[in-house]
Amino acid sequence: MSGVVRALLLAGVAAAASACGGSSDEVAAEQAALVEQGRQIFRFDTFGDEAQWTDALRLHEVIEAAVDPLTALSVGLKVDADALPPQVVDGIRNGSVDLQSRLGTTLALLKLDAVVGVRGTVETVGGVDRLQRVGITCALCHSTVDDSFARGIGKRLNGWPNRDLNPGAIIALPPALDAATTAVLNSWGKGRFDPGHNVDGLDKPVVIPPAYGLAGIGRITYTGDGSEIAYWSRYVAVVEMGGLGSFTEPRLDLSVTHGNVELVGSKLPALQAYQLSLEAPAAPAGSFDAAVAARGKLVFEAAGRCATCHSGPHFTDANQRLHPSADSMAEPESPSYASRSATRLYRTSPLRGVWQHPPYFHDGSAATLDDVVARYDARLALGLTAAQRADLVQHLKSL
Repeated sequence: MSGVVRALLLAGVAAAASACGGSSDEVAAEQAALVEQGRQIFRFDTFGDEAQWTDALRLHEVIEAAVDPLTALSVGLKVDADALPPQVVDGIRNGSVDLQSRLGTTLALLKLDAVVGVRGTVETVGGVDRLQRVGITCALCHSTVDDSFARGIGKRLNGWPNRDLNPGAIIALPPALDAATTAVLNSWGKGRFDPGHNVDGLDKPVVIPPAYGLAGIGRITYTGDGSEIAYWSRYVAVVEMGGLGSFTEPRLDLSVTHGNVELVGSKLPALQAYQLSLEAPAAPAGSFDAAVAARGKLVFEAAGRCATCHSGPHFTDANQRLHPSADSMAEPESPSYASRSATRLYRTSPLRGVWQHPPYFHDGSAATLDDVVARYDARLALGLTAAQRADLVQHLKSL
């Protein structure tokens, strides 16, 4: 945990401890332990979703039969270099580890818990390693790596959206799916996922959002359906991942229960505590012109009218209001993504760390921050000069 978030959490628990007569150090230690527990859940807990991915969809059979490490990397899966023992690292470097070996390298990586967001149970059967079960975790979509070892292999960046990941192509692998469903899933493309498709049958994927920088923001999804991270974590764990537990949303007339045990609810407080500890990454040194960004800040606050909605320390008014679809800067869409949600509205996206996760808008229809500024300028008839637009882009890159 870092910086401001850690200070706020510790200040809060210390105050609570004082009020209850407890030791602030003890409570701070408990909070730190809760965050660490959440970190492990985020990285490694499947919530029992093997029932969906293995028992129902038989994804483990496809992985064993057709997915070598190079194929996995090509669909955006990441490998945690810190989980690799020295002999594997050396083997990849000198070529003695075959990245096209399914029964060898793929299963070895799964046994090491090195594939980010994927948990595999590998057992030796008749002297041969076989993949018995497979499940997925939060980290599949909401973590990436820094490519410090090779492309797709490096140190984890938890909370960063994996915009290289092709969730639809992965979900489409199981043979149990029909051709029509497979076609829809394969149409989504990298970095996009439709969290309502398996509920309403419609097809409107959105870009995978960051899971960092959420402390102090009450509405954490594009449509602000729930007021806490735990709401969305339960939805994804049960409705999307197939975890063992229940999710109910009366506004959507939705009630889903998997299994006869609850493996989700008790883990949500720790998971939320960990996610709230993930701060948005600062813009890399040299990635923007500070003097130009300072001018852009003035455009942001005045001529660009951005601060009207992108307000406060998180650059969002999500804690105060949500917005109708007509306010969205995304391309016209019918039906709108919001119309399928519980609120039928959109929140204003926070801008901390916005430099890190192109493309932009919920549908990814703006490839760059230059495109974002141009869209706002045109749609709102702001009349910005080319110089003002360029200044504004530099300011956004600095956030």
